[in-house]
Amino acid sequence: LLRLPSILEAVRAWTCVRACCKVQFVLTSATMATGQAEKREHLYKILVIGELGTGKTSFIKRYVHQFFSQNYRATIGVDFALKVLNWDQNTIIRLQLWDIAGQERFGNMTRVYYKEAVGAFIVFDVTRSATFDAVIKWKNDLDSKVQLPDGKPIPCILLANKSDQQKQGIVTTPAKLDEYVKEHGFAGWFETSAKENVNIEEAAKSF
Repeated sequence: LLRLPSILEAVRAWTCVRACCKVQFVLTSATMATGQAEKREHLYKILVIGELGTGKTSFIKRYVHQFFSQNYRATIGVDFALKVLNWDQNTIIRLQLWDIAGQERFGNMTRVYYKEAVGAFIVFDVTRSATFDAVIKWKNDLDSKVQLPDGKPIPCILLANKSDQQKQGIVTTPAKLDEYVKEHGFAGWFETSAKENVNIEEAAKSF
């Protein structure tokens, strides 16, 4: 995975964070007249993190664009996608999904990338047990760098991705994975397949 020069990454990330904060302030306070009712818009920043090649980008593309491609291209630094949800007749939810490269856990930029997030997905590949071993490292990194306004950890969902393929390790025993997420403070877990569109919507709605 090639990296952009750290200074450029910092400028880009900080610009995105500032833009996110400004948009969030505008959207969360905005109302639009719709007959007798007012339409409210809310913007929430959601992180998608995990080891390299676990299918983070594919998960986002499936959820946002209903699209899947076999062609793999590693994310460099961070990428973004926006999902707009008509929550009810008076509420629009905008989910800003931050697709963070798998190698970023070893860098110094995650604190900037995580800033203002209100939820996260940690993704591992069920065909590679080493990616599951790294889950707790990502969770600890997340919990140490971003919290909710009340100081609590942000809600985090564990995704056992590529479930359409042969599984390895703990994911073959769902009861053990239930214990794992409870022990480590996850809000829940889902077996997902971006390729087959399995549990993508369900995982996203679990927040």
